[in-house]
Amino acid sequence: MRRRMPLWMRTMFVILALGLIAGLAAGFAWMWDDHWRPINVTVNNQVVRTRVDTTLDKLLRKNDDFGAKRGRLLAIDGSVLDDHGGKAIVPAIGGQAIPESDWSKMVVPDHADVTVDSGADVTESHTVIKRAEPYGADVDLRGGTIQVRLRHGKDGVAETWVGKKSGKKVDKGVTTKPEDMIVRAYSPRPEGKKVIALTFDDGPSQYSAPMLDILKSKGVKATFFDLGQQSKEFASAEKRMIADGHEVASHSYDHPNMPKLNRDVLRDNITKGFEATKEASGVDTKVLRSPYGAFGVQQWKDAGDLIDMNVLWDIDTLDWKRPGADAIHDNIMQHAHNGAIVLMHDGGGDRTQDIEALPRIIDDLRAQGYEFVTVKQLIEMSPKLELKN
Repeated sequence: MRRRMPLWMRTMFVILALGLIAGLAAGFAWMWDDHWRPINVTVNNQVVRTRVDTTLDKLLRKNDDFGAKRGRLLAIDGSVLDDHGGKAIVPAIGGQAIPESDWSKMVVPDHADVTVDSGADVTESHTVIKRAEPYGADVDLRGGTIQVRLRHGKDGVAETWVGKKSGKKVDKGVTTKPEDMIVRAYSPRPEGKKVIALTFDDGPSQYSAPMLDILKSKGVKATFFDLGQQSKEFASAEKRMIADGHEVASHSYDHPNMPKLNRDVLRDNITKGFEATKEASGVDTKVLRSPYGAFGVQQWKDAGDLIDMNVLWDIDTLDWKRPGADAIHDNIMQHAHNGAIVLMHDGGGDRTQDIEALPRIIDDLRAQGYEFVTVKQLIEMSPKLELKN
């Protein structure tokens, strides 16, 4: 006869069975609530049914990214290098974009509003080759004795991009516009004054010292446009010009007809003229009087960056023809006016007639109320030439 299980043991089994059933029920309830329970989410305005524990990456994989595509990698010319080389798709929950690194950790909430957009195309990285876009010249030489550069020219920048992956080149054109050099001409006329500027070309020479003696004795300041090669030979005379308070500027190096020079020779001659003046007298000037007054639009285009102004004249005494001291004197007196710039010479030939005429020129102009100024002073006391828009 089988021995019957004790009551306490049967009771224990019942309790264990009930506990197991309760545990299984609780586990099932937990799995259901946290893992198996279906939920609805809205993706791109469409309701999608999924499980409550679905992460964003699983939702995307299961639904083929909802039709969104990764961006493309483009060459710099716009052609496609890689259909999938661009930025990743952009999922967002409740309007908040979720970075790709968080997709596997982000559980999609019940009733979430999800959007999934395609990734942006990306253009390959590139190197930039820059080249200068030369500036032009806006030159108007009408209407005056002083040709002045109002604005320096400034090169622009043009770029070519070279794709680092494709090697393709794209000309991007001008990315920074050049600024034209601007040159205008005017005649300085001091207001409420009666002034005149005596100027001397082609020196220094053996005739400079007697002229400087006269100017000093009369208390007159003048402007000397010296040749570079003469400055070297008569450096002491040029130094005295500065010491006596006169203005010294350049008349080129060796008196060429500048419009007949090519660009390189023109620039070299101007530069050598300035350098010789600086070496002889210490004056670092960028003021030029071109030989024969010949300095046109093309010369400004070729060498305008080297000079600040080109100074011409109102009264040509024609002393280079040696017409006689009286003729030189009379020419000035007949044409004298406020702000006039008078052309004479202290070099380039026999200047004894100028020396003879100079004292009487000064005395008679002064008797008519004229004050003698340098070209620089004339410009400073006249209304400033301004660039008009």
